[in-house]
Amino acid sequence: MAEIHTGASLRPTKSELVDAWMGSQRWYAAKGRAPRVRRLASWRLDDPSGEVGIETMLVADESGDEPVVYQVPLTYRGEPLASADHALVGTMEHSVLGKRWVYDAPHDPVYAERLLELVQGRVRAASSSETDAIDDSVSGVPQPSWDAQVHVRSARVLSGEQSNTSVILDTETDDGRHLPVIVKVFRMLSPGENPDIVLQGALVDAGSSRVPAVVGSVTGGWPHPTPEGDRPATGHLAFAQEFLPGVEDAWRVALRAAEDGTDFSGPAGELGTATAEVHRTLADVLGTTPTAPEQVEAILTGMRGRLDAAVDAVPDLEQVRGAVEAVLTAAAAAPWPDLQRIHGDYHLGQVLHSPERGWVLLDFEGEPLRPLAERSLPDQWVRDVAGMLRSFDYVGGTREQVVGRPARDWVAAAQQAFLDGYAAEAGEDPRARDALLAAFELDKALYEVVYEARNRPAWLAIPLGAVGRLTDRFSPTLSQGDHP
Repeated sequence: MAEIHTGASLRPTKSELVDAWMGSQRWYAAKGRAPRVRRLASWRLDDPSGEVGIETMLVADESGDEPVVYQVPLTYRGEPLASADHALVGTMEHSVLGKRWVYDAPHDPVYAERLLELVQGRVRAASSSETDAIDDSVSGVPQPSWDAQVHVRSARVLSGEQSNTSVILDTETDDGRHLPVIVKVFRMLSPGENPDIVLQGALVDAGSSRVPAVVGSVTGGWPHPTPEGDRPATGHLAFAQEFLPGVEDAWRVALRAAEDGTDFSGPAGELGTATAEVHRTLADVLGTTPTAPEQVEAILTGMRGRLDAAVDAVPDLEQVRGAVEAVLTAAAAAPWPDLQRIHGDYHLGQVLHSPERGWVLLDFEGEPLRPLAERSLPDQWVRDVAGMLRSFDYVGGTREQVVGRPARDWVAAAQQAFLDGYAAEAGEDPRARDALLAAFELDKALYEVVYEARNRPAWLAIPLGAVGRLTDRFSPTLSQGDHP
């Protein structure tokens, strides 16, 4: 059966189908609001069998104050695909081919297979508006350090994701080896390079084994909406990397140890070593720049904004505002290390434990709520260290919530071991920057206060306890009992 092309007569239109379907998807950001879709661009991949139409639409949702660009890959079939009933977008009538079933493409194995071929540079994207025309705005970019040619045997979508769609592929090399691969299809698009691809690619090309190997990526162009009208933009559309099956993330490993009362100092120290290795490699490969006074002020201004938000969420925090300000004032007066690229959203859930490779870091996209342009800027490595210290504290707090046993000693031992491992590998002890480290830990804890107040009030004690302990270092006269 021939493919469906953009120029064919359709009722309803593809945009109308997407408009009616998109609002119920996990990756749609404006929950509870009906989308209003405008098509920006589209491109297609050819199915060698000629049975499945594969088209990727880039659309602007104009239902809010500012347009948001989404990537919506679709497949068109002449018969229902039983394995993808849950991913049916709708049906339409083609003027020549008759009824077509339209699916969310990541759930269609034909799309997964062709997308990986594109990533590896073995096929090219085609224009949706012209039969057999190459679309030069879309390109597969194989990673230089990946030397295997892999072919898809089966595919399944990873469940539970909020902002992207990832497809796990069972692949086979030309010489018969099995190499599992995961392809992340970015749903919400912003102009510019995705830091997950840039940083992880830089690490693997530098020989690091602390991140999964990278197969490659897909880049594309589209007219991006701005207040002045649509402007040409380019960015990453998809990312393929090695998939590590049968491994656990560090959160589960640490939480099990905490609940069992097992000392975690050894693994925590190794995680500190791995973190310092990654920071050093990123600095070597992507460079560093001195931290200017205005950059220090900008970071501290952001921290004060999060303090205001936390006080609004929990008014009792007003009584420690002065103590928090004392920490930030001490940090402002301290020397700051050079800026460099960092993970940016670092916690135990972003690390896997491989029996063969030890700790492996994932998801270098940075804090997902920040604009892409901000997440691509150099930052302070202290931010990553503070994020991991807060994550250990959450393990202890979770144990206290679930098991009902205090975990302060377990947390303190794990945190100190992590810092020991980091210091030994980096040649610099983060504890030597006490005020700076405390400021970044406080900043993260205040962010957590706002989250817990809005979503899990029963868990507020975890970040509030951290605020009390951290401010005590700089305000000894403030007793623990005075904390909210």
